[in-house]
Amino acid sequence: MIPYLDLKAQYRSIKAEIDAAVLRVLDSTQYILGEEVAAFEREFAVHCHAKEAIGANSGTSALHLALLACGIGPGDEVITVPFTFVATVSAIVYTGATPVFVDIEPDYYTMDVSRIEAAITPRTKAIMPVHLYGQPADMDPLLEIARRRGLTVIEDAAQAHGAEYHGRRCGSIAEIAGFSFYPGKNLGAYGEGGAVTTTRADYAAMCRTLRNWGEEKRYEHRYKGFNYRMDGIQGAILGVKLRHLEQWTEQRRQVAEWYAAALDQDSVRIPKARPGCRHVYHVYAVRTDDRDKLRDVLGKQGIQTGIHYPIPVHLQAAHADLGYHAGDFPVAEQVAREVLSLPMFPEMTREQVREVAAAVSEARV
Repeated sequence: MIPYLDLKAQYRSIKAEIDAAVLRVLDSTQYILGEEVAAFEREFAVHCHAKEAIGANSGTSALHLALLACGIGPGDEVITVPFTFVATVSAIVYTGATPVFVDIEPDYYTMDVSRIEAAITPRTKAIMPVHLYGQPADMDPLLEIARRRGLTVIEDAAQAHGAEYHGRRCGSIAEIAGFSFYPGKNLGAYGEGGAVTTTRADYAAMCRTLRNWGEEKRYEHRYKGFNYRMDGIQGAILGVKLRHLEQWTEQRRQVAEWYAAALDQDSVRIPKARPGCRHVYHVYAVRTDDRDKLRDVLGKQGIQTGIHYPIPVHLQAAHADLGYHAGDFPVAEQVAREVLSLPMFPEMTREQVREVAAAVSEARV
């Protein structure tokens, strides 16, 4: 069997480091926040080329904090994409603001910048591009629109640890960003976790206050905050794993190169990397006209796959109140029907890639 993701292999490779880090936290009894979290925050900020990082209990919480730090609230509109994990949209809704969708690019699956201006209204306050699958959104023209129209840009970098846009790291291209450390991410915790990165001290201070019940001093609550704190054990684990992230990223990029060379491109459409950017392949999603058949054939040969994402957010029942309908975002809807995520993890071997590629060819979809 070839797993979609092999977290056991990754743990085995760093077991001694992880076990020691967890024991340090247990010995310290700093189970919430604490020095291990603070150390990871400092190191992750450096990794992202940001000034500060603020650890949180999930990627969703990180996006929520980022939005609140920017002053997003009821009556505001935030432009984003419908082809993303639902947390992107949920974080906007949590603030009381309204998500406004624009379609995605057909080649890179990120926000189609040419559609942004038509979506701007007097209520628009921010744009939230999603760096999807490890691919950076097209940030320069997006930032130019935001500057000209007086809008804030918040990066959803939940899938883009170490990704770069023309030499700039995701998480530092705009003034604020949110990351996820869900276990399957390129940098994953052993549980839930997330972080805000920012280039602004005032945003960082607000996020730190809001994540800890709105306290500026113990039992003095200036804001109506949240319990969004990172666990000490997760901070320690992420600190260990961050030291390996660059190596794992290059291994992912090598696996992507092997796939590109081995896959029958008459059968499937392989991912494209945006020129001048560093794609980190959180997901290796191919496209095919008969996704269900291909998934069934691979599954029968013991090859696990995933679908990211089969239903765009604007067609999800939970967000029917936004008033969108089938056909509103044709590119996102077509991509959602066609994408299939093949196995992708740093420890994957070339022989495993060849086996997957051979099964794809045999499927003849």
